[in-house]
Amino acid sequence: MTRDSTPDLLVLHAVRITGFADTPVIAHRYGLDAAETKELLHDAEAYGWVEHSAFAGTGGWSLTERGRAENERQLAAELARVGGADEVRDVYRAFLPLNALLQRACTDWQLRPTAGDRLAVNDHSDPTWDAGVLLELAGIDRELAPLAGRLESVLARFRGYDTRFTTALARARAGEGAWVDRTDVDSCHRVWFELHEDLIATLGLDRHTEP
Repeated sequence: MTRDSTPDLLVLHAVRITGFADTPVIAHRYGLDAAETKELLHDAEAYGWVEHSAFAGTGGWSLTERGRAENERQLAAELARVGGADEVRDVYRAFLPLNALLQRACTDWQLRPTAGDRLAVNDHSDPTWDAGVLLELAGIDRELAPLAGRLESVLARFRGYDTRFTTALARARAGEGAWVDRTDVDSCHRVWFELHEDLIATLGLDRHTEP
């Protein structure tokens, strides 16, 4: 049984997990043909599943509520087809404690409490503090690899989260701090956010009411 996803599912799902992106970014997310991606996006727009908007010189696609429901319907059908629901749920349960650690690490990268201000911005002048955060992220990186492997064994579209996280962490450890938490690069935080969104979408959960 094939564990590959159909292009129409991948295009709609790429819009879901990126949140807002233009056509080339959506095509690149799963290595799809750009012309086919554009056509599928316009088909989805005709169904009322996606909408295109632009502001401040930036344009992109986002899901509508109907599109979100359709995405989850497609994902549920795909997961049933491959019989992987139990495995993905098990991975998700293992993911949640790591998610708490990731959130704490990103907070510690952004804030460094002082005696007079517990919400003081981290100006990255304390190498020991930052090294501690990077060490936390390295531990998360090690734990992510086997989970990503289990997900990939269920569906090929899960491939790459671990390698992307490792790459981002390597750049952060080499002195490029933006690769910890920036949203405009493929940072540790961005990769993790996409994985989280992928898991809850696949399982039909609500990010705001998950355990």
